[in-house]
Amino acid sequence: MLTLYFAPGSSSFAAHVALHEVGAEFESRPMSFRNKDMKSPAYLAINPEGKVPTLVIDGRPLTEVAGILFYLAKTYPAAQLLPEDVEGQARAVSWMSFIASTLHPARSKGEEHTKLVYGIADQRLGDKDWVLGRYSIADIHLFRLYWRLSRALHLPPGSFPNLAAHEERMLKREAVKKTVAIENAIGYELPAWFPAAGKTTD
Repeated sequence: MLTLYFAPGSSSFAAHVALHEVGAEFESRPMSFRNKDMKSPAYLAINPEGKVPTLVIDGRPLTEVAGILFYLAKTYPAAQLLPEDVEGQARAVSWMSFIASTLHPARSKGEEHTKLVYGIADQRLGDKDWVLGRYSIADIHLFRLYWRLSRALHLPPGSFPNLAAHEERMLKREAVKKTVAIENAIGYELPAWFPAAGKTTD
C-alpha cells in the first residue's frame, strides 16, 4: 500500500505526477500549511522534518522528491521513467541533484541569482525534447520547479526558451493534467515564507 502526503503546489507535486505516470494505486493525504498539518505530532512521527512529500510504503516512510521519484521509476519499470543503463541512471541522478541543490534554493538567493542558475539549466537542456533524450523522472523534477518559477516571476517570453518548450510538452501529458486538476480542486495554500506566496495560480 502506498500513501502520499502532499501539499498542493509544493515540491510534492513532482511525486504526485510520478504516481499518476506509473499508474500506481495510492491513498492521497492532502496537507494544509494554514492548519500546520506538517507540524502535527502525528505527521512528525512519520516525517520528523515536517515537510512534504512523504510516500509511505507499507508503513515505511520515504522522503525527498528525488528518492521518491527513483523508487517509483524502479518499482514500476513498465512506465520507463528511468534509463536501463547505469550511465543513463547516473545522468538522471546528476540532473536531480542539480535540481535539488542548485535550482530549488535559488529563489532564496535573489532574482538575479535565480535567473543565472536557470539560465544554466536552460543551456544544459538545450533543444532536446526531454532531459535525458527520452522522458524520465528528471523531466518531472525539472518541470515542477520551472512551472512554479515561471508563474511566480512572471517571466517574459523568451527568457528561457528551452525550459519553456519543455514545460509546454509536460503540460500536455495526461498525468500532469490529472495532477493539476486534483491539486487545483483542493486549492493552493503555500506557506507565508514561500517566495511569491499567494501568487500561485495555474
